[in-house]
Amino acid sequence: MNAPAIEDARLYRVSDVVRLLGFSRSLIYELIRSGRLPSVSEGRARRITANGIREYIALLEKEAEEAA
Repeated sequence: MNAPAIEDARLYRVSDVVRLLGFSRSLIYELIRSGRLPSVSEGRARRITANGIREYIALLEKEAEEAA
């Protein structure tokens, strides 16, 4: 199964983000809990916005630049 492109949807399930970022499910939930990966919830459903994914990637890039 191919990973969806970020532009294909506005809200992503955790399983989609696992495929997009290549991280484990437990790491995605840890990132959500820590606030590093913004998410929203509707009832019992947890979703990650496309913008939240972009913000997280930008955060990783910034941290990598600062470490170099």
